[in-house]
Amino acid sequence: MKIKENEKLGLGSCVTILVGGCIGSAIFSLSGMTMYYAGPAALITWFVAALILGLYGIQVAELSIRYPKSGGVFVFPAKAMGKNEREGKVWGFISAWGYVISNIIAVAFSAIYVAVYLGVGFQALAGFRIPLAIISIVICTALNLIKVTSAGKYNNVLVALLVITMLTFVSIAMFAGRWNPQNMVPFFTQGVKGVAGFIQAIPNAMVGYGSVVAIAFMVGEVENPNRTVPKSLAISLILVVLLYQLMILGTMGNITTEFLIKNPGMRFIPMFAAAFTSLNMFPWLSKLISISALLALLTTMLVVGFLNARAVCSMANAKMLPAFFGKVNKNGVPSTACLTLSACTIVLSCFPSITELLVNLGSISAAITIVIVCFSLIASRKKLPHVEGNYAAPGGNIVSILTIILILVCYIPAIFNGSVYMWLFTFILYGIGGIIMFIMMKKNKAD
Repeated sequence: MKIKENEKLGLGSCVTILVGGCIGSAIFSLSGMTMYYAGPAALITWFVAALILGLYGIQVAELSIRYPKSGGVFVFPAKAMGKNEREGKVWGFISAWGYVISNIIAVAFSAIYVAVYLGVGFQALAGFRIPLAIISIVICTALNLIKVTSAGKYNNVLVALLVITMLTFVSIAMFAGRWNPQNMVPFFTQGVKGVAGFIQAIPNAMVGYGSVVAIAFMVGEVENPNRTVPKSLAISLILVVLLYQLMILGTMGNITTEFLIKNPGMRFIPMFAAAFTSLNMFPWLSKLISISALLALLTTMLVVGFLNARAVCSMANAKMLPAFFGKVNKNGVPSTACLTLSACTIVLSCFPSITELLVNLGSISAAITIVIVCFSLIASRKKLPHVEGNYAAPGGNIVSILTIILILVCYIPAIFNGSVYMWLFTFILYGIGGIIMFIMMKKNKAD
């Protein structure tokens, strides 16, 4: 279903979608793990992660102009890689399959922490974590089933409220007289991973910027994409980096790395920990943090779920998944894909005890997709000449190669230190994908 020009997303809506998509589970939960691993050096961790995703983002922006169709995480490798269409679809499937896995996990993780933050902020809700997680998924699914411009308006409101609550926390954390500069010393060796902890924590921080490429993956729904996609990416990344640095700096000045080491229950809720302990003279602040986290998590779930459904739809349209996943409702939304993915996230959200395993699984899957997409741009430049006036990522192929190297360097510790269960589940999930791909390609060949 073709979207009318006046119903497409402008620059403002694109920026709020990207900001809302990024600011979610990562900063309100995974930031605690980066502080635990790296101590105050987590500030560098989050900056380097932004640099890597920024380099990735400008490449995806160019690919979105070369192949202006939503669902780019499948489309880009499918069009650019392989000696023929069949081989291209294999690369597209592997890329999109990893993307779908990581996004299902991201939404489930966010839903789990919607329930956690509501439970710690409002004790009456503490015993309803799984029902609250499921309700949050249902709400976001319902919003994603309406047309993109309407969903964008709801997202704009949520993001505006989110930024206000975050800045309120930062102001109090930094200027209420409790911020202690001694918490930042020593800078590199407080975390449990030692001097290299800030590097080992980068995969966790990268999750916090994953949605910065969202607009490029839904380029078919964007007004004037040649201008809007790269500009919205740059604006949103700058805003998100500033907010993240302020939130982490404010938090670490109020709680120590040692506190997170001794209190494992606080590692996934560091901002709440700061509000509950050092800043407890403001009893309402812990509730504000819970509300802020709720808004952040919901916007992430909304954007990630939106993108995931379109990736599945693209795979179905290319006959790499059953055709019914490609069907859209009257609003142009791939409703079957949306509902199926939501069902998967609901199942995962019922197992909050495997949170850390989910995070590691999602990180590895996301890294595989990023590497494939970077190779896609290199391949595309060989196949298609640049069109004068179209956006081109600065730096040429050097940037693509640098991004791949940085990804590999950051993930080497995770590869060698990963648990048996992480690799077992990774093998199983990609094995399932391989079976589906083989069945669909065999069916298409017979047809």
